Amino acid sequence: MKEQEIQDELVSIRKLMERSSKFISLSGLSGILAGVYALIGAGFAYGIIYNGIGGHPHNRNGHLFYIEETSLLSIALLVLMASLISGYILTKNKAKRRNQPIWGNTSKVLIFNMTVPLVSGGLLILVHIYHGHYGIVSPSCLVFYGLALISASNFTFTDVKYLGLCEIILGLIAACLPGYGLLFWAIGFGLLHIVYGSMMYFKYDR
Repeated sequence: MKEQEIQDELVSIRKLMERSSKFISLSGLSGILAGVYALIGAGFAYGIIYNGIGGHPHNRNGHLFYIEETSLLSIALLVLMASLISGYILTKNKAKRRNQPIWGNTSKVLIFNMTVPLVSGGLLILVHIYHGHYGIVSPSCLVFYGLALISASNFTFTDVKYLGLCEIILGLIAACLPGYGLLFWAIGFGLLHIVYGSMMYFKYDR
């Protein structure tokens, strides 16, 4: 057997092993849509926080804020649900086109590794909201989401790890600049998702 044939066969074996150990059916379009949903949600949240739409006034450190916790949580849940549904549908379609299973051992491990940081962070954020510590909510969302992405990146595209690092860095910066949480939230979950989703689409989906 020629050396080139051996190399080609090794490449084929490596690709097969990668497919069996990593979930590679993630859709770049789902990332783009998640970013769009986040920006729309941030727009509504801005109206609630700063314009008093559907909110009640809170006086903190001499400044009057209009915050309606229920409305903000509803927006966050709607953004999350829309992102999950879109992601599932698009990823399922991509897996079907490539004759790849969407639900298997790899996807189960990926979901578990991503869910643990997300659920832990979500519960901690609810505690902060309960005690009125609104300034830490946005940084916590970004940091825990970034940790979840890094944890899940071992079982899917390596690019996910870099998105996670960007989210963590953005969250730490947001923690240092209180009062700009919504802006950083929009950048992290909105713009970064759109940029990342676009890169993933042109790199893996076409």
